[in-house]
Amino acid sequence: MELKHPNTGLSASLPETNTTSEPENLLPRAVLRPNGSILLDGEWRFALDPDDRGLLDRWCLGHDYDDTAHWPGSIEDHMAQAKGRTSSPGGAGWQDKIVAWYEREFTLPVRSESHARNSLIQLTFGACGYETRVWLNGHPLRTIEDEEVHLGEYTSFSYELPENCLRPVNRLTVRIADTMDAEIPRGKQESHVYKRGGIWYQTYTGAVRSIWLETVERNRLRTRVGVVSIVEDRLVRFSFTTRIHDPGDYVLRLQAFAPGATEPMATSDYPLRLDAGQKQQRVVLDLNTAQLWSPDTPIRYKLVAQLIDYEGYVAQIETHFGLRKIEARGRYVYLNNESIYLDGILYQPGTATYEEMRLHMRAMKELGCNLVRVHIAGVDPRIYNLADELGLLLWVEVPSPHVSTALSRKNHQAELMRMVALIGTHPSVVIWSLYNEDWGAQDIATNPDTRKYIMDMYHFMQLAYPQFLVVDNDGWQHISFEGRLKSDLLTAHLYTPDLARWRTLLDRLASGDLSGVAAFSLVVGDPFFYRKQVPLVISEWGGFGFADYGGPTELNDRAERIRQFKHELRQHAIAGDIYTQATNIEDERNGLIDPHTGELSVPAGLLNSRTADPPAPQPGIQVKPEDAPAKVNGTENRPIA
Repeated sequence: MELKHPNTGLSASLPETNTTSEPENLLPRAVLRPNGSILLDGEWRFALDPDDRGLLDRWCLGHDYDDTAHWPGSIEDHMAQAKGRTSSPGGAGWQDKIVAWYEREFTLPVRSESHARNSLIQLTFGACGYETRVWLNGHPLRTIEDEEVHLGEYTSFSYELPENCLRPVNRLTVRIADTMDAEIPRGKQESHVYKRGGIWYQTYTGAVRSIWLETVERNRLRTRVGVVSIVEDRLVRFSFTTRIHDPGDYVLRLQAFAPGATEPMATSDYPLRLDAGQKQQRVVLDLNTAQLWSPDTPIRYKLVAQLIDYEGYVAQIETHFGLRKIEARGRYVYLNNESIYLDGILYQPGTATYEEMRLHMRAMKELGCNLVRVHIAGVDPRIYNLADELGLLLWVEVPSPHVSTALSRKNHQAELMRMVALIGTHPSVVIWSLYNEDWGAQDIATNPDTRKYIMDMYHFMQLAYPQFLVVDNDGWQHISFEGRLKSDLLTAHLYTPDLARWRTLLDRLASGDLSGVAAFSLVVGDPFFYRKQVPLVISEWGGFGFADYGGPTELNDRAERIRQFKHELRQHAIAGDIYTQATNIEDERNGLIDPHTGELSVPAGLLNSRTADPPAPQPGIQVKPEDAPAKVNGTENRPIA
């Protein structure tokens, strides 16, 4: 079959390049196309719509915009800028619902006739929300998923621009709406339920990531790749999503390259009969000489995937992947069939830029962490690639709603589906949390519908994404059904600044005491008998320096306290721990890393407890049932972050 070169430019094909080199990725995405792109970042015309009149008055057909705003940037920033330019008192203050409109022009790139026949122009938002509508020259657009209104604010979404609506100069109009609605996934952004202050942060939504144009093939692979490896025989299962406008016979060709290699270590073709629309397809590649990915040896391989039509026209994507296996067996976590202790840290990126997040990731590695828990937030997808490269395990979480209702569960499920579809490539991502501290599932102990939903999502993740461990509700109130824990890890959040109290809590946990240890019982539903049958992880602790958690504020004293607490952790049958937290964020002043420079405020290696073999776990100390939960400053310790 004669192959035509992939469509690699907006106006013309780019020169052939070395297929094994890793191009610089300027866009917030993890899977790449060898196509040119045009960023639409920069100054946009901007207007607030406080009375929500824009749809009725058809602003998409034309509107006089009084202000400008830089994209990317949050609605909150743009509101503040507009307020500074208006004479109306408090005219741009936060309301229950905020609606903002953005508009700009772009010039249609020149394409040859053959190029235009086999391709189309795609518009992609790196992230935007929570509610986004888009018009091209006044014509309403629908996402590739056929949404008139895109809901969500943490992941990318795209539009194929209709050829009959394109002009030499085009007008792009975007309407973004957000509210304080507690039923949508919010993470730690304030809502009607949780107000800003303490551990709750200002909302940061809207045009928060880049927006770009690129040409894509009419018949192509979408930039969603799942990777599941069987490390015992070096088999790798890849899942692809095809996007087809012209049904027919195609060939899916995979090539895997070792680091620095110019020839593929494996190549395979898979004939496919594809109908119009989208379809997922799993294929298997044998990489019997591949080495395994781990924090100590973060070896990645390059994948080039091509969809070839009957005329030989090629649509290509490329990404990096690694072979690894994560399991929870007995009381330990196993990576590639070897037990591993998780030295983790809680990371809340907040409003950090991509460049700042890169500094944070390297600093967390310098602290001695082998795991980073990205706390109920979406991050720039390039951070997952960086974690793959650095050898940092990642624990990711669905941003939680703030109330438990049928609608909040529907929104939660939709957000989970969007996120997991885009994070299936990365060997670094090993753990997922569905909920945290029952935020958005406050009735988990009393409502069978809430428990059933969480169990259904847990079983779905086990079947569809076996490359991850899944936690049902991190921190406490894990679900037991017929005595089976519906979580791969039994996790607890413990905050106390007192070392003696810390020892007692760890003794009780390791001995299987599930009540009166954390703020709530560790397990709800049917009785569950621990007996060390699942790994126990202290998934939040410390927070020293933050008033709510206590502990020393002076850095040297804080570092010494962390050493002491880490030492006690390793005396017990515990599989891992996560210190709170990496950087300061708003009122939560307990970070170990400068949020802007990435410099450490404590010694390097402080959180690494893997440098020496820990002492054998000691038998648990029997405690009286009436022993009280941990206290901080004389009040009940209800860890909340």
